[in-house]
Order: sequence, then structure tokens, then C-alpha cells
Amino acid sequence: MSDTTLRALVLLLVFGAVLLAADAALQWARNARGKRRAVNKRLEMIEHGADQATIAAKLRRDSLTGPIDLPGMFSGPGKRLEKMLRTSGVPFSPMQLAAWMMMAAFGIFMVVTAGAVVGGIGITAGTLVMIAAFAGVVGIALPLFFFARQADKRHKKLLEQFPVALDIFVRGLRAGHPVAAALDLLTREMADPIGSEFGLATDEVTYGAELRDALHNMAERCDLDDMRMFVVSLAVQNETGGNLAEILDNLSRVIRERASMAMMVRALSSEGRMTAAILTALPLLAFSGLFLLNPAFYLDVADDPAFLYGFTGLIFLYIVGFVTIRRMIDLKV
Repeated sequence: MSDTTLRALVLLLVFGAVLLAADAALQWARNARGKRRAVNKRLEMIEHGADQATIAAKLRRDSLTGPIDLPGMFSGPGKRLEKMLRTSGVPFSPMQLAAWMMMAAFGIFMVVTAGAVVGGIGITAGTLVMIAAFAGVVGIALPLFFFARQADKRHKKLLEQFPVALDIFVRGLRAGHPVAAALDLLTREMADPIGSEFGLATDEVTYGAELRDALHNMAERCDLDDMRMFVVSLAVQNETGGNLAEILDNLSRVIRERASMAMMVRALSSEGRMTAAILTALPLLAFSGLFLLNPAFYLDVADDPAFLYGFTGLIFLYIVGFVTIRRMIDLKV
């Protein structure tokens, strides 16, 4: 056997081994992902021996340090931050996240300032403004953008899961289960995020809360109008009586029609929303990336007397553009 044939055979065997290893890794990842989808976070915690009080404390993000309460003009942004974090499902309270972001921004500011001093760059007002802007973008703006995307992704997942959960609930009622048993069925059959949310509601009922109050708290945590209609339907049926399964079946039909209309609106506005995302994120990413790769590009002109006015005006125009674009794409269905 010649050297060329032997080399080709060895390369073929190596290629086959890599292909089999890659296929085995993908199969393992697919199976692991399927198992994670089959069981929600609450059931995983129960499987590991956690008690209901611990589970409720970990799943309810607003029980970490309480709601954020800022004075004056900061009250609105504080409440929006609290709402975004609750919707995103991250295990941080608003005050914890704000403290971490402020510490990160301050640390970046100090490190970059020290690097500028070591590099022989003069520390002027323009230099400090530029460094502060970079620290604010990396330490505050980009994390907020990430959490906002996470909240939007989780909110969409909840919208997709809720009609399915409502159908399972209706089938449980028609099979003869009481309301509590039908809700418990959702906690065992539905994946995250809605499975854990219904599980938290059933845990609150177990600890003595009214069913309507527990479901109302769940609707406020998820910030879904469909869940609010579900809670109202249960409350009205509880007061007046009637066929709950038929009421919720009609509600499920209405929710699906609303979801179809919402998806149509999202499809028609997809170009504008993508443009808004690019125009919002691209300046921040370009600024932070260029500052990391070549800080002298900005710091060399920071001493110019016109820089401070120009850069401040640029930040103001970016904020105006951001607010305007957000209002243009904020479509209500």
C-alpha cells in the first residue's frame, strides 16, 4: 500500500470518527434539551427535595427585596425596570440589578481612567465624559438591552403557551376534575415558563390564598391580558354560576383569534421593528467595540473645545430617536 493511499485512508477514518462524534454530541444535546422541556423548573426543584416555601421564594422574584420605590422622576423608570425583570424571569430584584450595574459601570470607569493615565493620555473634562459614556454603555445600557430582549422572548413564550394551557384546563374540567385538580394538571403537564407560574399559583392556594387572588397575582407577574380575562371569567362564574368549561372554551377561541391578529400585525410591522432594533443597538455596539479596539480614536479628540458640546448633543439626539422609534413601533392589538 502506497503512502498516498495510506494517508487518504487515515484521513477518511479521522473524518468518519469526527462525524460520528459530532452526531453523538448532537443527539445527546437534543435528548437533554427534550428532557428539560418535559419538566418545568418547579418540578425539578420538587424532584431535588425542595419544600414549597423555598420553591415559592425562588420563583417569586418580587419577594427578594420588595418592589422598587424611587422618588420623583425616577419612579416611572423604576417601575418599568421592575416590570421588565419580573417578565424576564431573572432571579434578581430591581435594586440588586441596579446596584450591580452601577458597580460595573463605576469599575469600568475607574479601570479605563487608570489605563488612560498609564498610557499618557491627558485627563480632561472631555476625556472623562467619553470614558463615562463608555462605562455607561457597557455597564448599564447593554445589560438592560439584554434583559429587555429576554423579557420580550419570555412574554412571547407565555402568549404561545397560554391557549394550550387553557385547552388542557377545559379538558380537565370536562373530564370531571374540580378546578384545583385541573390547575394541578397544568403544573405537571406544561413546560416553563407557564408551568412554573401555574405551580406557584397552586402553592399560594395551598398556603391559604384565595384561588382568584393567586391567579390574579400570576396574571400580574406574567403581564398578560389573556390571563386577566381568564381570572375575570373564573370570578364571574364563581359569583353567577354556569358552565365553566363552555365559558373557557369560548375564551380560548377569542384568545386564539387575538393571537392570530397579533401575529398578522407583527408580520406587517416586522421591517419597522427590525429597523428599530438595529438603530437602537448598532450605535451602542459600534461605539463600545471601537472604543475597546482603538480608544485613541475617541480620546485623541476629547481635548477639542467643541467635543463636549457635540458629544452631549449626540447623546441627546440618540435618546430622542430611541424614544420616538419605541413609540412608533409600540402597536396595541
